Amino acid sequence: MVTLLTTVAIFVTLLSDTVAFFSQIPVTEFLTSTNWSPNPAGGGQVFGIVPLVIGTLTVTITAAFIALPVGTLTAIYLSEYATSNARSILKPLLEILAGIPTVVYGYFALVYITPVLKATLFPEISTFNALSASLMVGIMTIPMVSSISEDAMSAVPDDLRQAGYGLGATKFEVSTGIVVPASVSGIASSYILAVSRAIGETMIVVVAMGAQARMPAVQELAFGIPFVNPADVLLDSGMTITVAMVQIAGGDLVGGTIPYDAMFALGLTLFVVTLVMNVFSDIIAQRYREEY
Repeated sequence: MVTLLTTVAIFVTLLSDTVAFFSQIPVTEFLTSTNWSPNPAGGGQVFGIVPLVIGTLTVTITAAFIALPVGTLTAIYLSEYATSNARSILKPLLEILAGIPTVVYGYFALVYITPVLKATLFPEISTFNALSASLMVGIMTIPMVSSISEDAMSAVPDDLRQAGYGLGATKFEVSTGIVVPASVSGIASSYILAVSRAIGETMIVVVAMGAQARMPAVQELAFGIPFVNPADVLLDSGMTITVAMVQIAGGDLVGGTIPYDAMFALGLTLFVVTLVMNVFSDIIAQRYREEY
């Protein structure tokens, strides 16, 4: 009941100031404008969420390419291949990885990852960039994927494994053809929860990605098809929705101003996106859950 009341209170608080914001700024302008500049200096106030969404999606998708496969493979190893001694060592290490403060990840990305990328693969990379931030967000969410997925795989009855071995299947075939399909609901739930965590990450992107709302250059392919070069997004600075909220909260704004209310509009956007993804996770878990 306390959890439910807290969630409702957060939603009501966000909604009240969001309504005040949209009473002055049209919803269409907020959702479709490609400029974000809540500071009145330098051209007036503009509240377009599109560059913030692009920055958020860039970090989330890139982090997912790291966390989801690595976390799943880690879960398969811990559940099917690791000995009891190895599991007793690796699982606490993963839990330690999950417990590291995110600001430490951001500092590590800024001080170590970015210089390494600049000295090796991407000499043109900016000091603040989306790539190093995304790498750290992906590493940070690996324990979430591996832990939940490993729990789902461990819940698969050994009878199914023994049946596979009795039919002549190898351990790899049992792992990929029997255990993973039987635990797909838990694995899918871990994916969605990890992506939700990446969407709401703040400190890593604040430290490593910078705080510049920027639209990437749109190029044209054959037949006028629009195209955005991934390097233009990953190798340069950007701003996510959470960073924009931190920037507003850290300023000298007072309550009742439009930029102040914009922070709540951004918060409500994140709240709705995260809520939808968690509901979707529950639907998948209920739809594909195996009962033994």
